Amino acid sequence: MTDHYFIALEQKIDQLLARCEQLERENQRLLASEQQNRQERARLLQANDQTRAQVEKMIQRLKTLEQNS
Repeated sequence: MTDHYFIALEQKIDQLLARCEQLERENQRLLASEQQNRQERARLLQANDQTRAQVEKMIQRLKTLEQNS
């Protein structure tokens, strides 16, 4: 095997290592984004539940007012 073969192999290995590092960084970024999305979803679900409860209370009040009049 020639020096050229080993140089080419070394370059390919360097490219693979660089790609692995890039994918690791991207994976960490995606994991952080996923965590933020989960937190935002939980917050929105909680807000939705609170709003639903408030609307149900208003409906009950309206029904009570309607029955009393």
